[in-house]
Amino acid sequence: MDGFKDLRIVDNFYQTSAFFPMPTVLAGTLSENGMTNIGSYSLCFPYYIAGKDYYAMLLECRNSSNTAQNLLRTGKVSLNFIPDKRKYFREAVRLGFPGDTTEEKMKDCLFTLLPSKISPDRPKIVGEAFQVFECTWDDSLENAFEDKAGKLEGYDPPYRSFNGITSKWGAHFILRIDKIWMKEKYYDAIVGGVSAGAFPSVPVDYGYRDSTNFWYTKFRRPIAEKIQAKEGDVNSVVYAAERIDPDVKFTKEACARLTKIPRIFLKAALTQMVEIAKSEGISLIDEAALTVINDKRREEKKKK
Repeated sequence: MDGFKDLRIVDNFYQTSAFFPMPTVLAGTLSENGMTNIGSYSLCFPYYIAGKDYYAMLLECRNSSNTAQNLLRTGKVSLNFIPDKRKYFREAVRLGFPGDTTEEKMKDCLFTLLPSKISPDRPKIVGEAFQVFECTWDDSLENAFEDKAGKLEGYDPPYRSFNGITSKWGAHFILRIDKIWMKEKYYDAIVGGVSAGAFPSVPVDYGYRDSTNFWYTKFRRPIAEKIQAKEGDVNSVVYAAERIDPDVKFTKEACARLTKIPRIFLKAALTQMVEIAKSEGISLIDEAALTVINDKRREEKKKK
């Protein structure tokens, strides 16, 4: 016996048939009267992360929820990531309870709502959040623009596979990330280098495990585990670098500084470095040139 038992898979399996750690996200959308509605979600994950002309998140929700109906109508949403404070999580649980109108749930909302940093006609953002993604629903995928708001008693088929109305009660939204905003402390950590003390306190929840409680775990100080460079990594980088472009060479010392790049990403990273080197008139990438090139790469990331 290996100790495992076959557990029946039922609806909402991530809550009822598994222990599945998830984020706590407050989704801000605009109601018909222009008031910002805040709904709490955990089924919100990165979707397009590389190789596309934009980055995106996936939000899954009930299609009769205020959030889904507002997204079907306006296509705009703010994804607000709150820090781990018991009073914040208690309020997130309250805001996630289904059935209340926007006016009812937002009347005594604990959170501070600030104007969008993109446009005043977008949903407001949560001032207490440590980071905010302002997003636009890509309703061109699967012709999801054909799905309309207004059906609160369930939608009839046919259903979409991954974007728009996906079942009688379900909806998936592929959300183009327009901007990522971050509080200065955490911005500085990402740009300047992250230490254990620089991580935001992030609550992790486990969904409704019973009819009484919403379970979550409090933040603990993160633990760093060093990436172990393997023997021969320098030679692997040298081998790959020599095959990118005949007009741009890398020194072995520069290659030694690139050994932490996972092999699956190495060619793409080296190709980008060579492109920057050519634009800067650099034909030999040594350690000094690599510093210049990496600064340029960081600048390009900020612009996206």
